[in-house]
Amino acid sequence: QVQLVESGGGSVQSGGSLTLSCMASGNIFSIYDMGWYRQIPGNQRELVAAISRDRGPIYAYSVKGRFTISGDNVKKTVTLQMSSLKPEDTSVYYCHCLQDVAEVTFDYWGKGTLVTVSS
Repeated sequence: QVQLVESGGGSVQSGGSLTLSCMASGNIFSIYDMGWYRQIPGNQRELVAAISRDRGPIYAYSVKGRFTISGDNVKKTVTLQMSSLKPEDTSVYYCHCLQDVAEVTFDYWGKGTLVTVSS
């Protein structure tokens, strides 16, 4: 089992910046991918950015050039630096990870942290 705990959400004005952090605990040894998703109530959860031990970071088109994801593959932490925030970035942001156990993939979610961007 893996537990993911997010921190860093909050409220900011349009054009501002926020940094989200996520730390994994529990059986973290076999985590190989960590990232961030976001979801507005009534909408599907969407990928924001992810980083893996086997490939470089990937980003949603809507956040490219504004958000930067980074991670520590040993400590199993992931950080999302968000800049030039827009009102449409307002959402609940969820930390996510993928874990490989005996060639079976498991995924885990944090409880989410709210980001509110006001115009």
